[in-house]
Amino acid sequence: MARAQKKKLIKIKAHDLRRWATDKHKKVDDSPYGGGPGMVLKVDVIDRAVMAVKKLFKGKKQRVILFSAKGKTFTQDDAKRLAKYGQLILICGRYEGVDERVAEHIADEELSVGNFVLTGGEIPAMIVVDAVSRLVPGVLGKEASLKDESFCRDGYREYPQYTRPEKFKKWAVPEILLGGNHQEIEEWRNKNSQSE
Repeated sequence: MARAQKKKLIKIKAHDLRRWATDKHKKVDDSPYGGGPGMVLKVDVIDRAVMAVKKLFKGKKQRVILFSAKGKTFTQDDAKRLAKYGQLILICGRYEGVDERVAEHIADEELSVGNFVLTGGEIPAMIVVDAVSRLVPGVLGKEASLKDESFCRDGYREYPQYTRPEKFKKWAVPEILLGGNHQEIEEWRNKNSQSE
């Protein structure tokens, strides 16, 4: 990610919601209507933040994503789809969550990274940034790395990989990979990749 940013292939910027809070305490959350534990991030603050960040990249194809436990599970197909946007705005929840009006009126979609709960949306954001960024041309050293990797097509899981040393303890690299017969190696890789 650091090299890709230095090459200006991607730009990652974190924004502090407090910049868009209007009260003297810079409050970004409040207690939930109807009662209950925890605090909920405020819709007005998030709306001002998203509008301001959108203006920074006006003219680019944009997508606003809210991370949520009830969102659609993020997949490699989503990474491919999102890599086509010029700007992704990732809203990271905290505390008890985010005012539902953010999902209904501000975000273009809700994504989840799995059936579990985290303390915030920062880790899901890192996952999405990494998965999407590596699909941007020039970010990976070799574009061929994307050709036969896991999830490059429906149900596909990449074949096992090995490197030096050839033998470690009693664990050896499969003989077929050492012979240099590219057709046999390709057949072995096809046989040892997984498709659902």
